[in-house]
Amino acid sequence: MAVFSLERTVPLTPDEAWRRLTRWERHGDTVPLTRVTARPPGPTRPGTLVVARTGAGPLAFDDTMEVTVWRPPREDAPGRCRLEKRGRVVGGWAEIEVGAGPGGRARVVWREELDVRLLPSFLDGLLARSGRHVFGRTVTHLLRHP
Repeated sequence: MAVFSLERTVPLTPDEAWRRLTRWERHGDTVPLTRVTARPPGPTRPGTLVVARTGAGPLAFDDTMEVTVWRPPREDAPGRCRLEKRGRVVGGWAEIEVGAGPGGRARVVWREELDVRLLPSFLDGLLARSGRHVFGRTVTHLLRHP
């Protein structure tokens, strides 16, 4: 099981950073052969399923995540979203926290516990570094592009 976190401070309001990070369909923009969908349609809420389908043909798999906490940012408190990974291949959780940072900027913290089934534990360090790189690229891309 790999655990990692990353942090970004960006020249956006917390509301705008939250909006960009929780447009689930855009999460596949920086990951090759990945398409992300959310269901049911409509606003995200606890119980929403976010599915990242990665691969092609018979080599594709779903990373299914359920939103278990959905609390958008407020003036007096940061926003927090927790996704529990429910897939057969990928387990763990991810948390996104968005609040006010220094100088009127938004502070984003992404924490993740990633468990790839059948991957031996001695590869957890490599998995954590890879996850930090891939999700770091994705977060940076989402925050830069409306």
